[in-house]
Amino acid sequence: MTNPQFATVAVLGAGTMGAGIAQVCAQAGSRVVLQDITEEFTKKGLSRIQDFLQKGVEKGKVTEARRNEVLALVSTTVDRAAASRAADLVIEAVPEKLELKNGLFRELAGVVRPDCVLASNTSSLSLAKVFAGVSKPERCIGMHFFNPVPLMALLELVRTDSTSAATIDAVTAYSKQLGKEPIVVKDSPGFASSRLGVCLGLEAIRMVEAGVASAEDIDKAMVLGYGHPMGPLKLTDVVGLDVRLAIADYLTKELDHPGFKAPELMRRMVAEGKLGKKSGQGFYRW
Repeated sequence: MTNPQFATVAVLGAGTMGAGIAQVCAQAGSRVVLQDITEEFTKKGLSRIQDFLQKGVEKGKVTEARRNEVLALVSTTVDRAAASRAADLVIEAVPEKLELKNGLFRELAGVVRPDCVLASNTSSLSLAKVFAGVSKPERCIGMHFFNPVPLMALLELVRTDSTSAATIDAVTAYSKQLGKEPIVVKDSPGFASSRLGVCLGLEAIRMVEAGVASAEDIDKAMVLGYGHPMGPLKLTDVVGLDVRLAIADYLTKELDHPGFKAPELMRRMVAEGKLGKKSGQGFYRW
């Protein structure tokens, strides 16, 4: 991609999601600055990108020249202001804590250019609250990516009451340059994807808890019977039980719906450190 919609992108947070977002932005031709609070975190993020591209080379899906071209567009820093100052687009991918995200955007509003688009990768938090008190709210939008970012086609764009049509149009165009299929949804608890996906995952956990069937058979039912690419319990492992528990608690509070009440089995597994893929054990062993 020679003329990306956003020439320079800052990705704040170099975890699994942040690294994946940085990779797809670089693949679209943007110059990307990947930022986190320590050099250890930024190095891990860059290593994730390098490893993902190298696997593509080994499978014959990516040329060595292309790998090198993408990596040359990615730099890292621990300085959030420096990462964001010249950016055309800032994408936040920090932990799902409202105070953290809101504080970050309040800080950045006085650092970035007036025309810089500010985007949050939150999967469920109210964007009106994430961007509360941020100047020029018309440039603020949700860009909810899915894990693993380089492979998942969906990109959920979330508009607030203040998001301008120009911002939506620009981010929609960029989403397509990233190779994604964007959908636009209204800012509401859980948006479209998390609200449906978490509800399904929680019910699957309740079924395991009640001894209805094994995790493997419940997942097989949804994959073979309903055409899901991955069962709800394996997906919960991939996302992280702790992440989904936090979303469930948030949605229970916001929607006052019993379907989002987290099962005791889920709380017990999180307390025991069985968080899924990232800890090596969840409903499956990884």
